[in-house]
Amino acid sequence: MITLENVTKNYSAGAPALYNVSLHVNPGEFVFITGDSGSGKSTLIRLLLKELDATSGEITVNGRKLSKVKRQQIPYYRRNVGVVFQNFRLLKDRNVYDNVAFAQRVIGASIRGMKRKVPIMLSMVGLAEKYRSYPQQLSGGEQQRVAIARALVNEPKILLADEPTGNLDDNNAWEIMKLLDEINQRGTTVLVVTHNMEIVKAMGKRVIKLKKGIVVSDEAAGV
Repeated sequence: MITLENVTKNYSAGAPALYNVSLHVNPGEFVFITGDSGSGKSTLIRLLLKELDATSGEITVNGRKLSKVKRQQIPYYRRNVGVVFQNFRLLKDRNVYDNVAFAQRVIGASIRGMKRKVPIMLSMVGLAEKYRSYPQQLSGGEQQRVAIARALVNEPKILLADEPTGNLDDNNAWEIMKLLDEINQRGTTVLVVTHNMEIVKAMGKRVIKLKKGIVVSDEAAGV
């Protein structure tokens, strides 16, 4: 599903953001990526989203070598990779329904298709009754649920979550992690970047730890 082979990412100055990283994530896995600030976690997410190109090495996602994905093909590649960010990134001038439907419009889905799929996604994340609400009328946890619904409405095979609980209180953080676990159990491969080690330890999933751009440990689920 996701394979990195000897991947290094250099920026213009300083030590590499990632150095000689090799790892493999199987279809349907739930994996935490942990590490201190500056360890390379966000760089890894940006590489998987094809926002950045590796300096060396090869990244393969869903059977596609990212070095072979041309600029004009990137939007099509991303249809199979949903992403959720710490700061939600919702459109403040659109209601909940339209925020989720926006992802469908990007791929040219029909109005009929949107009317079918968007309510299903909002029901899955527990927000069916708030489809007319605007982001500023929602709690942080609810906004993150909208972001998750938007990330999943196009049925991606992979969900990347970059510090999805970073702006949430403990109760909302746990609710979001339970939701991500449910999504994973439905078959979606989930990668979560986080510094919340309490959640990581409690959930008993595979944990890959980065330090200064290097994989320093890779512990299987339940270890």
